[in-house]
Amino acid sequence: MRHRKAGYRLQRDVSARRALLRNLVTSVVMDERIETTITKAKAAKPIVEKMITLAKEGTLHSRRQAAAYLMTPESVKKLFDKLGPRFGQRNGGYTRIIRVGFRQGDGAETAMLELVGSELVRRAADRAKRREDKLKALQEGREPGSEGDEATS
Repeated sequence: MRHRKAGYRLQRDVSARRALLRNLVTSVVMDERIETTITKAKAAKPIVEKMITLAKEGTLHSRRQAAAYLMTPESVKKLFDKLGPRFGQRNGGYTRIIRVGFRQGDGAETAMLELVGSELVRRAADRAKRREDKLKALQEGREPGSEGDEATS
């Protein structure tokens, strides 16, 4: 019986499991979306949610707690500068797990662990980049979207 045995063991010893989860959480913070096995995604999800809750607090103590867990200083900076304010009005539920399919090599079922709203942020960034390219093309005096036409004329 597994009474009072919470969490996922992931077939690793304590230090390897901690390193794996720290790397997964750092990757989610930096990339806002990772693809991994379902069990690893379920194990990392509560830790990602805890990191975002720390970022919402925004105190020096919470920043140091996040820095002690995350692997890179850039991830701490992004967590507190971008993700904390982005989820400021939301009470939990910052991540979602989407089942993707089965991995080719070993047939393990994979899932995507992503931050809620990351698709909106990515879409807005793409839209801003297209608008910027269009303005630059208009300033240069050529039509937007005709980058490859120089060789034919």
